[in-house]
Amino acid sequence: MTSVIPADIQPANDTPLSPLRFLQRSAEVFGRKTAIIHGDRSYSYQDFANEAQRLAKAIRNRIEPGDRVAFLCPNVPELLIAHFAVPLAGGVLVALNTRLSPREIQYILEHSESKLVFVDSEFLGSLAGMQAQLPELAEVVEVSDSTVTPARPVAATSGAGTLATTGYEQFLASAPAEPDLPWGVVDERTPITLNYTSGTTGRPKGVLYSHRGAYLNALGETFHNGFTGDTRYLWTLPMFHCNGWCTPWAVTAAAGTHVCLRAVRADAVWDAVDNQGITNLCGAPTVCSIIAEADQAHPLESPLRLTTAGAPPSPTIIGKLEALGITVVHVYGLTEVYGPNTICEHQPEWDSLPAAERAEKISRQGVGMLQADSARVVDTEMNDVPADGKSIGEIVLRGNNVMLGYYKDEEATAEAFHGGWFHTGDLGVMHADGYIQLKDRAKDIIISGGENISTIEVEQAIVSHPEVLDAAVVGVPHEKWGERPMAFVIRSSTATVNDARLRAHLRERLAGFKLPDRILFTDELPRTSTGKVMKADLRASALQAAAAQDAQEPVS
Repeated sequence: MTSVIPADIQPANDTPLSPLRFLQRSAEVFGRKTAIIHGDRSYSYQDFANEAQRLAKAIRNRIEPGDRVAFLCPNVPELLIAHFAVPLAGGVLVALNTRLSPREIQYILEHSESKLVFVDSEFLGSLAGMQAQLPELAEVVEVSDSTVTPARPVAATSGAGTLATTGYEQFLASAPAEPDLPWGVVDERTPITLNYTSGTTGRPKGVLYSHRGAYLNALGETFHNGFTGDTRYLWTLPMFHCNGWCTPWAVTAAAGTHVCLRAVRADAVWDAVDNQGITNLCGAPTVCSIIAEADQAHPLESPLRLTTAGAPPSPTIIGKLEALGITVVHVYGLTEVYGPNTICEHQPEWDSLPAAERAEKISRQGVGMLQADSARVVDTEMNDVPADGKSIGEIVLRGNNVMLGYYKDEEATAEAFHGGWFHTGDLGVMHADGYIQLKDRAKDIIISGGENISTIEVEQAIVSHPEVLDAAVVGVPHEKWGERPMAFVIRSSTATVNDARLRAHLRERLAGFKLPDRILFTDELPRTSTGKVMKADLRASALQAAAAQDAQEPVS
C-alpha cells in the first residue's frame, strides 16, 4: 500500500488527521483478522482495505474532488466500506436515511448535488422517475444483498422500470488498474461526510463533518465504548444516522469485528448475541425495548455493553436490561456534533443506590466526552445557570466534534455558533456534580426511536390538505419509541376529510415514522396573546386524552 501524503508537502512532525488511517493500519497489522460479517459473507481486514481501494478507484474515475456521493442502503458491508472508499476517492459521503419518503430523498439529492447514488435493491422504488429531475446525478448503482430473497423484491421496485442502474459488481469492475490511493488527505478540515437532519425546521439541513472531527470523535467512541481487538460490534444503529456515531471508523481503529444487521428484529439481535459473541451495540431507546422485551431474552454469561441516546431510557427498561446482565450507557448529542457529545459516566457509588435512583442517575445526559469540551447550560446572555438541578437554560457545546457548518446555509451556521459555542436548542439543567440533564426541547422537536421529527414539517404537511384550516403537532411519551407525534387539527366548516383520508394525504408527503399516532379534530387551538400556539397546553390535553382512553379499555 502507498503510505499517505507525498513527503515533499508533509512535514515529519505533522500528519493531517483522517480516519482513513484506521483502515490502513488495521489492514497492515491485522490483515488476516475478521473485519466484517454479514450473513454468508465475511471480510478480513485485508479484504476490507482492498475492497475500499477498488471502490474508491471506480468512484474517483467519475467525480471531482469534493463531489458528493450518496448511499441509500441499510446496514450492509457496502455502506460500511463506503465510509472509507468515498473519502479515499476524494468525495464526500452522503448516507441517506432509508426511512425517508421519495420526496424527502429527492430534496436531499438536489441540495447535495450528489453525482452518484448507490441504492440497495429494496429501495429502488424510492428513486423511481427521479433521474430526469436531478441534472447533477450521473449514475445510479444498484447494490444487491445476498441475505435477501428474492434479491430484488417486487413490491419495493414497482415503478422502478424507468430507473437506469449499473450493477455494483459491474461498477467495481470499472476500477482502473493503478497503484493504491494514499490513505490520507492534505487538509484535515476537508469535509468527509454530509449528513442531513430535519432539526427544528421543515427543510432538512446538511451538516458537514471533517476528516479531523471524524478522526477525533472515533477515538473518543473507541475509548468510551471500550473497543478493542476482541470487540464484536452489532450494527443495530443505522449507519446513516450521524455516520453511525462514527462507529464505522471507531471499531475499525480498534481492529474489532463489525457484524452487520440489515434490520433490527428481536430474533436477529438475540441470535447474533448468542451465536456471534456480540460485546457491544448502540441504538435508540426502542432498541433497548426490543432487546429487553423479546421472547428470546435471557440472562447473559458474557458482558454486553449497550450505548443508547435520544430520549432517556425508562427506569423500567434499564432495570430489565441490567437483570439480563447488559450494561446500559447513556449518551447525548446531535447530528451537528457527530452524534454523542456527552456521556453519563458511571460513578462507583451509584452501585449501592436503589434500582430506581440508579436508573435516574443513568438517564441523565452526563458530562463531556473525551474528545469534547465540557458542556454548559446557559441563559440568553450566555451566562451559566446555577448548578442546582432546577434552573433551566440552553445546552451549548463545543470541541473537536462540532460540525464545520450547515451546507449552503451561512446564516443558520452563524446563528448556531453564536457566542463561540454550538447552540443545541435543547433546554436542560446542570446538577451540582457537573452532569447535565435534558428537560425540554426548544422549538418542540420530537425524538422518536432516535429519529428527529420536526413538528413544523408535520404541521405543514397537514395544512397542505385543502380542507384543513390549521394544525399543531406535539410529542407525547411512548413506552417503546420514547416519543410519538400527536396532531390537533382544525377543519374547514364544509370539510369531509376524516382520519383515514388525512393519513392517506400525509403518507404521500412524510416518511412513515413521522406520521402522527393520533389525530384529534378540534374547533380551536390554545394561543397566547401574540397568536402563538401554547403547545404545553396541548401536551397536557394529549396526556389527558390518552389517560381517558386507557381508563375506558378493559383490563385483561
